Amino acid sequence: MRTRAQRWAEDAYNRVKARAQGDKERAKKYRDMALKFPVLVRQAGLSQALAFVASRGEEAHKNLVGDLAQTLGRKGLEALAEEARKAELLAYLRLTREVLGAAEWYKRFAQALIEGE
Repeated sequence: MRTRAQRWAEDAYNRVKARAQGDKERAKKYRDMALKFPVLVRQAGLSQALAFVASRGEEAHKNLVGDLAQTLGRKGLEALAEEARKAELLAYLRLTREVLGAAEWYKRFAQALIEGE
């Protein structure tokens, strides 16, 4: 039996690897957001971080959070953001922990698989 973290790691690896093989400039932006997103969630909160990416983020940033949402079993960025907005406190805290746990895998694999400065 595999742990939740193992499933997240495998899914994140596959998604980051696919992005790394695409457009290099878009991959670098994807990598940048992968490195910044966990910090953004910790500083601003999950709902605010998701709203920021949805409203101001570039396409590569939205791709990262969409991939992250799918890793967690959600349909995409919009579905994850709506769930965060509507969640009760305990569910919101659990969702935040899950997002941060999966986001750490994206951060690690983006550092390893996508070249950057």
